[in-house]
Amino acid sequence: MITVKILKDSISENGSRVTTFELEYPRYILSELNTHRVFSRNTASSRAIPLDKMIESILDTNNIPMWTYNRVGMQGEAIQDIDLLKQCNSVWFSARLQAIKHARELHALGVHKQNFNRLLEPFQTVKTILTATDFDNFFKLRCHKDAMPEIRVLAELMQYELGKSEPDLLQAGEWHLPYIEYDCDLPVETQKRISVSCCAQVSYRKLDTSIEKALQIYDRLVGGDVLHASSFEHVCRPLQADEKQVGNLIGFRQFRHDVENEKN
Repeated sequence: MITVKILKDSISENGSRVTTFELEYPRYILSELNTHRVFSRNTASSRAIPLDKMIESILDTNNIPMWTYNRVGMQGEAIQDIDLLKQCNSVWFSARLQAIKHARELHALGVHKQNFNRLLEPFQTVKTILTATDFDNFFKLRCHKDAMPEIRVLAELMQYELGKSEPDLLQAGEWHLPYIEYDCDLPVETQKRISVSCCAQVSYRKLDTSIEKALQIYDRLVGGDVLHASSFEHVCRPLQADEKQVGNLIGFRQFRHDVENEKN
């Protein structure tokens, strides 16, 4: 299961463009996505999802690898033989059942989900919120014929969606706010907090966009002795002429750096 949706696409008056995606894909390609340092991202965590919900998600999404023949090197050739594909799927489903069985056994022993959920990771799909201003190298590497099939599909879908999307103009001082509608009449500071909260929720819970829940989560992100700052990176505004570039979003100032300055 691989899905791609653009949550927000914005462009500044000087032509800098920032795009936020909501992605869903097999967890076993997460490490490949994470090698690209130009991305800001938040991803669902195995440490935070209860066992029953994790198993339900695995069975619902029914993630199956894109099987390839073994050969020398990193790239396999796609298997076309229907009977062989059925055999591969059978082995995969058997391994999945065993992983679920052993995860349940560890759960019964009182082990925390941050441990036994690791057994289930090969069979998971995960959701990621991803924001960037530069996708060129990612597309060059991951849309290539030598890329792993699953991440190639993901990259090609992202490239397609980005190509057909029309970014919305951000005036100086206006904010790129994933999950916030453009006609929202809430105060800007409230919109920023809700946007941050919604981006953070992907890590551990089903999305709740209500103002009350969003602000509760925002307070948890900033209220402790440690600032949980990654979800603040998706919220940004065009860089002013006299501002120094900080962070990975070229041409934009991320909310994260404002909050870090206030916290310090």
